[in-house]
Amino acid sequence: MSLTGRFIPGPDRLVQAATSRGAGFWVLAPFRTEAGFLVLVNRGFVAPEQRDPAARALPDAPRTITGLLRITEPGGGFLRSNDPGAGRWYSRDVAALAADLGIGRDPAGVAPYFVDAAADPDPAALPVGGLTVIRFNNNHLVYAVTWYALALMLAGASTYLIREEWRARRRP
Repeated sequence: MSLTGRFIPGPDRLVQAATSRGAGFWVLAPFRTEAGFLVLVNRGFVAPEQRDPAARALPDAPRTITGLLRITEPGGGFLRSNDPGAGRWYSRDVAALAADLGIGRDPAGVAPYFVDAAADPDPAALPVGGLTVIRFNNNHLVYAVTWYALALMLAGASTYLIREEWRARRRP
């Protein structure tokens, strides 16, 4: 997906993340498209020591964002709820983040999804984009072994029961 527009000046929000680079934060910032509506953009990952907003200043010029459209993640993370008052975010809950950023009542509206930005051409740029992992579990071998093992156990139990029944009928 590609969006053209500008980032809205002001604060962004940090959402806890675990990536191939270790623990840290996703940087989410509001982006006004040329069509006029707002979208939260996950600009990428920063390590805990890179939390300083000066290290990840928003570009002022219009730009095109290319990335992956993602659905909102309401509620919080595993066993933890988002705490906007304390600035602790564990999931990318679009409605709650928009309300916290003060953009929730924008007349043009806020998209009910966010966009994970692709990697920046400059490998040293912060935040580091393009870390979205799209991987589907491939457990087919495990499933096959499980079902064949269950079938073998059923065949073995059936054989045992039939044999015991046959022996019981042969006894006087």
